[in-house]
Amino acid sequence: MTDKKNTPPPLREASTVILVREKNKTLEIYLLRRSTKSGFMGGLYVFPGGVVDPEDLDLDHRSPHIDILPDQIEKQLGANTFSTEDTLGFSIAAIRETLEEAGVFIASGKDKTQKDIDDICTYRLKRDLPKSWFRTKMINENWTLSVSSLGRWSHWITPKLMKKRFDTRFFLVCMPENQTCVPDNMETNHGIWLTPQNALEQNLEARIPLSPPTVVTLTQLLKFNHLNDLEHEIQTRSWGDPVSPRLVPSSNGPVILEPWDSMYDKDCDIDTSNFSQKVLPPGSQFSRIWCDKGVWKPVGV
Repeated sequence: MTDKKNTPPPLREASTVILVREKNKTLEIYLLRRSTKSGFMGGLYVFPGGVVDPEDLDLDHRSPHIDILPDQIEKQLGANTFSTEDTLGFSIAAIRETLEEAGVFIASGKDKTQKDIDDICTYRLKRDLPKSWFRTKMINENWTLSVSSLGRWSHWITPKLMKKRFDTRFFLVCMPENQTCVPDNMETNHGIWLTPQNALEQNLEARIPLSPPTVVTLTQLLKFNHLNDLEHEIQTRSWGDPVSPRLVPSSNGPVILEPWDSMYDKDCDIDTSNFSQKVLPPGSQFSRIWCDKGVWKPVGV
């Protein structure tokens, strides 16, 4: 008989979008604060995203409304571990969630105007929308989703000890022109554009508390100074191996061990008693993230 207490929660497929822009010759990333009522990462700043819905996988209706051919999807966004259909489902979920949570529509259409974009970004704020609203709008208003604008960044799997777990693809996309990010005030209640450096600094100050994957991702982005650098990067970037951190409970705050940590595969406790002296500044290499009173901070070994 399976011990349900020791069985990790099932994985749900999800997509996340790293929205980037260049302002005053500086790279900025858009972050959203999840509602404190959220059952996952509540109160923390994350990238827009959410689960892949069955509607996202309804390819018979989707295919005429994407701007990329199947073979190009596989080349640009695919991986050996999932099919072209799965890739497209993740991609559509990424575009839908970015619209729902951030009010940014990564799409175009024949004879579409800025008002059409503004209208759908406003429409998504209505309460009690049916689950099929996005598909209905896309088909009835003849929108074309800009899947070709998405790039691969990383693949994350939530630690086994967390109450909710996700198998998530992190996409990267440049902020569309003439659009403005606006949180939905349901799942998210505040949004802000920050440089990776500034966001990481404010995380340590508990002003912009970040989720662990966001800390890692922003650290990766520190080496890119301009949008052109990132655009060049995603042309050849693959998803890479799934990043599946390990969560280690501790009375002084839980610790996340990344797969490259020397203790990752060892079943032993982690001494966190002096972690407050081991907190690392932004830009440092790290393999451990410690939760200090609700703030996830990179720490040295």
